[in-house]
Amino acid sequence: MADVQINASDVMKLRDRTGMQMMKCKAALIQAGGDMEKALEIIRLENKNAQIKTADRETTEGRIGIFIDGSIGAIVELRCESAPVAKNELFLKLANDVAKHIAAKKPGSPADLLNQPFVDAPTKSVNDRIGEVVGLMRENIKPQRLSILEGTLATYIHHDGSVGVLLAVEGTPKDVQVLKDVCMHIAAANPLVALREHVSPERLAKEKELAKLAAEEQGKNKPANIIEKIAEGKLNTWLASNVLNDQPFVKDETKTVGALLSATGVKLKNFVRYKVGEVSY
Repeated sequence: MADVQINASDVMKLRDRTGMQMMKCKAALIQAGGDMEKALEIIRLENKNAQIKTADRETTEGRIGIFIDGSIGAIVELRCESAPVAKNELFLKLANDVAKHIAAKKPGSPADLLNQPFVDAPTKSVNDRIGEVVGLMRENIKPQRLSILEGTLATYIHHDGSVGVLLAVEGTPKDVQVLKDVCMHIAAANPLVALREHVSPERLAKEKELAKLAAEEQGKNKPANIIEKIAEGKLNTWLASNVLNDQPFVKDETKTVGALLSATGVKLKNFVRYKVGEVSY
């Protein structure tokens, strides 16, 4: 095996196909006796073993990947173990590649995503594509959560990739900067939902009960209709704090986000805001 002659062009071809370092590609070709397909399998097996070895490690770092294709947008939280890997260009490219795949193939969950043929290289799975970077970085890498939105879209990603926002509206904006500003508002204000109707019945019932209890305490010895108005006011205050459409816009608190969007000719549909490391439910 040591006498096998490996030419530089084959090493380069294997590197282009796998993304692995030149020395690893050369070693795989030597082990495979110069057979390109066998060398590919050797590298894939090594990457798979690296994934198995790192699979139980905690992932608290990462970055948000976003991709828009016309009226379809995808956002993914890709986790890793350390900040240096999260800042690595290969990891950044992986996050964006995975987001592109999600927009094209629309997986329903991270588990579905991993088993799909990778959109840019259908002979390998998304898990194989992630495994290539695991093989290089030697860290556990996994998609934590993903979402897809449709409509007129806008995005924001924090400079370090730790926070990402995907916004969907109906209509064509007179000023696209307004959508970008709303994305930054979402990143800063962290609203719970886009619209009042998106608040779950269970959460709304809970907030109504809390508002009622607070109103009864505040309005002791007052008529029932006054207590009811106090409770309604407290509930509306909670909604204005947590529903994007009702929130005062951070750059001009005399306007709500909904009014701002309406003024530029669009209507809010939905948004997704991911922050790396958040617990998702």
